[in-house]
Amino acid sequence: MTKADPLDRLRAALAQPWQASSDFDLNPGVVLPENRVLRPAAVLVGIADGAGGPRLILTKRASHLRNHPGQIAFPGGRRDPGDPDIVATALREAEEEIGLPPSAVEVMGELPAHETVTGYKVTPILARIHRDFTARPEPGEVAEIFAAPLTHVTDPARFRVERRIWRGTWRNYYIVPWGPYYIWGATARILRGLADRVGPCA
Repeated sequence: MTKADPLDRLRAALAQPWQASSDFDLNPGVVLPENRVLRPAAVLVGIADGAGGPRLILTKRASHLRNHPGQIAFPGGRRDPGDPDIVATALREAEEEIGLPPSAVEVMGELPAHETVTGYKVTPILARIHRDFTARPEPGEVAEIFAAPLTHVTDPARFRVERRIWRGTWRNYYIVPWGPYYIWGATARILRGLADRVGPCA
């Protein structure tokens, strides 16, 4: 019997109807201006093969950054004028931030856009990393590169909701901690959307 590809469920999820997500999803009292202008950005949701199964590549942002210092994030960033499309943005940022060559990436598709509290419209690009590469953190942006089990970050039971004061009011957000890593905010919200549709990817 042929063993099922553990990423088949991710491919199937891409075909489902999804709604865009937001850092404000768990805060229904927040009213966002209809005429707001969001800056385009992209992140790479990169899945690599591992001895124990597929693993998600994540970064810990450098502590000196103005936005989201020290947080766990996908490799990614704002779209540059020279990027032909949003997929190119994700691939370029992943190469710059973690040394991942585009030739090692099989793009599977786009996940729904996510609006951040910092005014970005982030498009997550789901991709399979089909060969080994030498991870190289960009010292100006990335403090650490690590890989979390896909089974962990796609299991809805692993997620919790926490809250903290932000700009004078309580803000609720998802977390999906793994080992010493506190995965929260936009990264956890994007992963929660994926987990709701695929469940644990064994």
